[in-house]
Amino acid sequence: MSRLEAKKPSLCKSEPLTSERVRATLCVLKGILTSSYGPSGRLKQVHSGFGGCVCTTSQSSALLSNLPVTHPILKILTTSMQNHVSCFRDCGLFTAILCCNLIENVQRTGLTPTTVTKLNQHFLSLCTSYLKSESCGCRILVDFSSPQTLLCLVRSIVTSKPACMLTREERDHLSALILRAFLLTIPENTKDRLILGNSIIVPLKGQRVLDSTVLPGILIEMSEIQLMKILPIKKSEAFKVALFCASLSGDLSDTGEGTVVVTYGVSLENAVLEQLLSLGRQLVNDHVDLVVCQKVIHPSLKQFLSMHRVIAIDRVGVALMEPLSKVTGTQPIGSIGSISPSSYGSVKDLCPEKFGFKHFLHLIPYEATICSLLLCNRNDTAWDELKLTCQTALHVLQLTIKEPCVLLGGGCTETHLAAYIRHKTCNEPESILKDDGCTQTELQLSTEAFCCALESVAGSLEHDGGEVLTDMKYGHFWSAHAEAPSIVNWPDLLSRCGCGLYNSQEELHWSFLKSTRHPFVPQTYLPHEATGSADNLTLDCFTAKLSGLQVAVETANLILDLSYVIEDKN
Repeated sequence: MSRLEAKKPSLCKSEPLTSERVRATLCVLKGILTSSYGPSGRLKQVHSGFGGCVCTTSQSSALLSNLPVTHPILKILTTSMQNHVSCFRDCGLFTAILCCNLIENVQRTGLTPTTVTKLNQHFLSLCTSYLKSESCGCRILVDFSSPQTLLCLVRSIVTSKPACMLTREERDHLSALILRAFLLTIPENTKDRLILGNSIIVPLKGQRVLDSTVLPGILIEMSEIQLMKILPIKKSEAFKVALFCASLSGDLSDTGEGTVVVTYGVSLENAVLEQLLSLGRQLVNDHVDLVVCQKVIHPSLKQFLSMHRVIAIDRVGVALMEPLSKVTGTQPIGSIGSISPSSYGSVKDLCPEKFGFKHFLHLIPYEATICSLLLCNRNDTAWDELKLTCQTALHVLQLTIKEPCVLLGGGCTETHLAAYIRHKTCNEPESILKDDGCTQTELQLSTEAFCCALESVAGSLEHDGGEVLTDMKYGHFWSAHAEAPSIVNWPDLLSRCGCGLYNSQEELHWSFLKSTRHPFVPQTYLPHEATGSADNLTLDCFTAKLSGLQVAVETANLILDLSYVIEDKN
């Protein structure tokens, strides 16, 4: 008998952030995330030593889920970011980088965690109140009578994913398609509340991105031989549809749990097949045109239905069942017994379609909020990244419907917020000092740590060694090319700010982002004329970024406040 190993005592470490190993690991994580940020972010290849697929990406959802993190503090950070991304699909890198910056900057100040967390929470409250106020200088209300703002929002998301490997023409084409797919999910007639439909992404790899398209309804992939058997499809009225979630294969495993009692001499297989054929006769007598099954249809039943000009499609999978239910206007049938006439649905038309080397049966609804986004890209890696990007953009549009406003992107919201916080704490310090019980020095150090963390996120967009600046009027982010001359006329070197709203020909004064400067009041109340005249703005999702700001600050506060880490090593 082998000897039992004695239980090891738990490992207890005090002040975990003082460990050089933790700091170095946090610095490496920050470097990975920072270098992936923005349209010119560097791609990462993540692969396991045990084999499997190689993931080439710069997206936070793929990076955070594939990075092997073992230290408890880093697990807190990555888990918190993953929870944010799973809810909002966007601003994951922004959230993670800001969190790392806050932890790093606060450690340099030498202030106590209690003081820092109180002040960080106060700064977060100032940011949240300002971003939600009417006077906010970096928020734009969405006008749904014009698609321009929404198109800019989608284009900004698509542009920020370099692993999709898209040209400018492809980005514009895909952005318009995503917006069109989203608009098709909005019902024309709504009563009390708006219920959005679904956009189904249909893969078509090895084709040009410009071949991507959007169709109302559902595309069900079929072989060319199957499609030829059911052609031509002609009917003047609606097509009656029977939708099954139960298996029509006749397998005994599909009868459920319990004991099956069989009379001597009776063939169970023949009895089940007879029941399936009886179901087929009922479907034919009820003038059903299309039978769609989530699982498998028995070959004999398929042949019987085919002989009576009933189209039978099986193995559509669970993912398509809910969209099919919405398109046909009926619930899936869960048994193979007698069917009520009210269990059938209908579609307006059935059409054969061919895209690239694939063949489809196109179910065209009357007024359903379901559409199919046929997504093309040159290879598997780029297509996987493009699919994630489209899912992000569609989700962001749904969030924008709920909260119809967007934030200026390209680093401008971060630098504008930093200027606003500096101004508020410089000109109205009394209320903060009174509420939080801190000294003037502690307030100044915490303000600088918080604002530099925001500005560093904006600065992370520059990956080629260029100069990063902010203007002293709007507080927007500007980037100049590398190797700028020591004496330079900035209006000649700069073109537009990060979000694209302002150009350098206005009478502006600039300051280097990491330099010391006197606090100023950034211009608030964004003029409507300025946003209305700009056709190519870089925008961020308001809901996702606001949540990302809150998650970053609260996670940083939690990590900074940790006194002990207790690990069970058994």
